[in-house]
Amino acid sequence: MREIVLDTETTGFDPETGDRIVEIGAVELVNRRLTGRHFHRYLNPERAIDEGAQEVHGLSAEFLADKPRFAEVVAEFVDFVAGAELIIHNAPFDMAFLNSELALLDAGEHGDLCDRLSGEGPGDGRSGKGGGKRRRRLQTLCDVTDSLALARKKHPGQRNSLDALCRRYEVDNSARTLHGALLDAEILADVFLLLTGGQTALFAASDSEREAAQTQSNWEPPTGLVVTALSAAEQQAHAEYLDMLDNQAGSAVWRRYQG
Repeated sequence: MREIVLDTETTGFDPETGDRIVEIGAVELVNRRLTGRHFHRYLNPERAIDEGAQEVHGLSAEFLADKPRFAEVVAEFVDFVAGAELIIHNAPFDMAFLNSELALLDAGEHGDLCDRLSGEGPGDGRSGKGGGKRRRRLQTLCDVTDSLALARKKHPGQRNSLDALCRRYEVDNSARTLHGALLDAEILADVFLLLTGGQTALFAASDSEREAAQTQSNWEPPTGLVVTALSAAEQQAHAEYLDMLDNQAGSAVWRRYQG
């Protein structure tokens, strides 16, 4: 099982108004273990960065000016994620930006890749304007899991931001002074494994592990235990304590179960 934990940073909050991706970070899990492989690129968005977005990630237009454009790294990115399950916190946000970037690709320059992303055969997706081209979607090559939706289901009514989950699962996020795509992906990988670890461990156990667990569950109390009866003074003290509980709370639960 191959999973890619992914995060993006952007120029703003809405790709429909022209906002672009400025950073992509992703780490690889195979059989729920980090492999050390990752994908990380800063990108030149070829547009201004909203002040609010820059306060979140700290990336300026000046810093990104000499970075590659999305179109220059897209083939490498798609090769890295293809066939994997994407794990993204608030996946609809990141997927909207990624699919928006894919829609901007020049079909003449990236024809084969555009065909893969639209699920069409060679040449089928290169028709001219109005030719009925299918949308290019990363979901054509990857399944997507929204870790925020998983967290909300497991912890309803609670805060489930990445920082909140770090506190809940005791994941160290002290280095996260600003949002950063690669750092956030690494932190999310730790959170995701803890968020889903119980169920996975249950169903992924080998036959020998299940047999060992069954053996441990067949526990019997040791023999030879010594039972010491209460003295009369101890019984009297206990009865007086129960009387006090009766006076304060109305009834002592202990007395409901006395033989």
